[in-house]
Amino acid sequence: MKKIIFQFVVLVALFFGLWFALKSINWMSVFKIEKLTDDTEIKIGKTVWDLYKKTEKENKEEKAVIAIDSIVDRICSKNNINRETIKVHIIIKDDINAFAMPGGHLVVYSGLITASDNPDELAGVLAHEISHIELGHVMKKLIKEVGLSVLISMTSGNSGGETIKQVSKILSSSAFDRKLEKEADISAVEYLINANINPEPLAEFLYKLAENKKDETSYESWLSTHPDSKKRAEYILAYSKNKLKNPQPALSDTSWKILKENAAD
Repeated sequence: MKKIIFQFVVLVALFFGLWFALKSINWMSVFKIEKLTDDTEIKIGKTVWDLYKKTEKENKEEKAVIAIDSIVDRICSKNNINRETIKVHIIIKDDINAFAMPGGHLVVYSGLITASDNPDELAGVLAHEISHIELGHVMKKLIKEVGLSVLISMTSGNSGGETIKQVSKILSSSAFDRKLEKEADISAVEYLINANINPEPLAEFLYKLAENKKDETSYESWLSTHPDSKKRAEYILAYSKNKLKNPQPALSDTSWKILKENAAD
């Protein structure tokens, strides 16, 4: 009996010893998975964006692009984010929406710009989507809902247009899980504070979504991908309280007026 117990103890010790040893190995580095994922993400992003832009009208009006870029530049520069990795696209569409694609593509609908009461609301939404990009949420979402093998097949040209359309639809109209959403919210608040932009308008924008969801269908786009707006607004306000004393607007009044006027050109 003692021999059996001893053998059992040895087996358990060996099991946990092997488990801890395997756990300590950086498998991402050993198999170069991180680089593969980065390369794959860039290719997937290009594939999806190339198809998406064929069905949508992109606003390339210089005045609008410059204004949006100035907000993104400010957020990136104050948060050590490589600005070159964020590719902003303004789409002429009335829906109130913005979403991130793989490879750093950030799609902003003109409807979001016109629905924002001030540049800080818009900056809050942009910071939130940039957070999804920087935190790797976009690929996590796609791997969970589509599968890595399907995504990799897209980069080799073995995937049909319907698969690419499916990926595009998932990105623009389905929600992140609550854990990732909250991570992006908190990260966005940090980004805004570091950029000296008031984060409270992001909460106000979420309250506005919650209040208008029954009355205006155009609000459904960003709302459908970002549920629990009221609850999120509450913890954003709580988290950002007293963290910024003298915030500066994301855009000057003149630049904001120019952006609003040219958003749908």
